[in-house]
Amino acid sequence: MGIPGPEPQDDGGVGAIGAAGGLHLYQLWLHAEYGPVVRFQLPGAGTAVSIADPVLLEATARLDERPAALFDFLSPLCEAGNLQVIGAEEHAPWRRVLLEVFAGRPSHERHFGEFVALVEGLADRWGALGDGAAVGLQKELTSLSLRMICAYALGGDDLSGSGSRNGSRGRNDPSVVDPDGVIAAFETVLTESLGQRYQVPGDQEARAKRVEGALGYLRATVDRVLTARRGPARQGPARQSPARQEGAHRDRSDLVGALADAGMSPARIRDTVMVTMLAAHHTTGVAVSWTLHLLGRHPEVAERVTEELDRVLGERAVPDYADLRRLTYLEMVLKESMRLRPPGPYGARETTEPLVVGAYEVPAGTTVFYPFWAVHMNPAYWPEPERFLPERFTPDAVAERPRLAHIPFGIGPRSCEGAQLAMVEAELALAVLLKRFRFRPVPGHEVAPVERFVLWAEDDIRMTLSPRDAPVFSRSARRTRGRPSSS
Repeated sequence: MGIPGPEPQDDGGVGAIGAAGGLHLYQLWLHAEYGPVVRFQLPGAGTAVSIADPVLLEATARLDERPAALFDFLSPLCEAGNLQVIGAEEHAPWRRVLLEVFAGRPSHERHFGEFVALVEGLADRWGALGDGAAVGLQKELTSLSLRMICAYALGGDDLSGSGSRNGSRGRNDPSVVDPDGVIAAFETVLTESLGQRYQVPGDQEARAKRVEGALGYLRATVDRVLTARRGPARQGPARQSPARQEGAHRDRSDLVGALADAGMSPARIRDTVMVTMLAAHHTTGVAVSWTLHLLGRHPEVAERVTEELDRVLGERAVPDYADLRRLTYLEMVLKESMRLRPPGPYGARETTEPLVVGAYEVPAGTTVFYPFWAVHMNPAYWPEPERFLPERFTPDAVAERPRLAHIPFGIGPRSCEGAQLAMVEAELALAVLLKRFRFRPVPGHEVAPVERFVLWAEDDIRMTLSPRDAPVFSRSARRTRGRPSSS
């Protein structure tokens, strides 16, 4: 049986995607028009097969190759080969190192106090703006996320740009990451690269110069990060100390040290730092931004969240690590937000042999497209899919759905290694901000999702904030109560 889909066009699908408003919206239209399995033209990959049914997706869950051409726009970020498409044999050990760093609860607890300090710093700055002040959530929260990942995985405070605890570091210190500059550079690279892929009108030579300049800035930033480490990344595996060669490295939340312990080359370490900074700041910052936006549009849900925060935290302004497990409704809200606005709207794999998907056979060498947003909007599993209903994520409701019905972090052996860390960061940020503020949309400000590697808001997400009436401790007391739990 032939896979249904639109008739091929001479432009390779560029026109259809542009007319729909982007690939993310085109996917919703394709599956509404042709059903759960669709054949379509995907620029950079020829003909692709998109699957929006979570049961049928199970047949693809073990695919471990990505289509190189489709991810080529990320190649300039890497020196030792595009990390998005390295073969399974090289990818598996690299992934194991990242999972050891990002997925461990002990390391989350160890760095929780740093996360608290960073989120409190943002909340204090917002509080100083005054009642009714407007903030751009995406810009602010992606900056926060970048500081958090630097503090967590790349060496601590001196690399996070916070530099305020002892007053000894500032923005002129060459080891400090400037989150605003890094975010702007990543956006330049991604926007201009996607513009080339979808043939957006413009001066191509000027576009290439902007990409080159942004990449130069990013590489210089990564070099400063690694230089500040004063050790494994500069030495390379061959110059490690005997203790390090024997695996004596203990802090498995230290990404650079863990990669060096695993024998990764300096170039591969630099590539990993670059890709980690890209992926981590997008995922968490975008997820928290969309969640606050949805809560601002649904004050009754926001009220339930704050009631839970007051019940669990009492007068404390920040949670301990152990408190996150008790904030069950907040977690449901975050998951429902990532269903409606998945930070990454899609993914892709490539078949290495013929694959049967339901009634269809997918040939070897085919790009299998994962339309995360379309999966999340499938009415067969999500009644009234456009409604914001956190109750979809009660334990009973989750048990009734296929496991791949909700896949904001992807599926299979190339899913997001930092998923657990991202959830901790996002829940903490939401808990602190919602304990202190009420968020309302800025009147007249339109929020439209667009494709920017992640599901971005075209003109940011601007919201007004006002302090809640709940009492809070002084900043010093909050710090004491916000230290990691020993449990």
